[in-house]
Amino acid sequence: MLRTTEAIRAGIAPRDLYLMRDEGVVEPLSRGVYRLAAMTPLSNPDLVSVSVRITNGVVCLISALSFHELTTQVPHEVYVVIDRFSRPPRVDYPPVRVFKFSGEAFTEGVETHRIDGFQVKIYNPEKTIADCFKFRNKIGSDTAIEALKFYVRRRRKDIDALMRYAGICRVEKTIRPYLEALL
Repeated sequence: MLRTTEAIRAGIAPRDLYLMRDEGVVEPLSRGVYRLAAMTPLSNPDLVSVSVRITNGVVCLISALSFHELTTQVPHEVYVVIDRFSRPPRVDYPPVRVFKFSGEAFTEGVETHRIDGFQVKIYNPEKTIADCFKFRNKIGSDTAIEALKFYVRRRRKDIDALMRYAGICRVEKTIRPYLEALL
């Protein structure tokens, strides 16, 4: 994986980088992000390219649900959260939907996963479900409830952590009746 700015710092002129792209030596993943064409295909190229482009972002909501296998939906955008005081990134491809969080809502529940050799920050399942209930009007209540159903069926679940994150996201009273009905 190579960013245009890193190539320039390494002494590769932009025209040489474009020539390598045109000859098929490197392939573009996103604007300003390239990888060697001879490498094995990425298992999740959208998450990798977005995490390379948005270094301060965390994968969230439907994208995180999909990663943790807590939904039947296929995300058409990569859902990313950035700090409330950060400037929104400009990403042409893949489609990105940016949310802004602050304080504990942004910093808590972040896990770093290694995908195809790259570190990708993704919220853990409990934090993701709490966020889905918080943004149920934007992503749909059915998505949040479906994720909770899948989570409750898992062997490894931490209801206390789920309720702690629900407290951080201020959705305890919303999530509790659904949780009681499922347990």
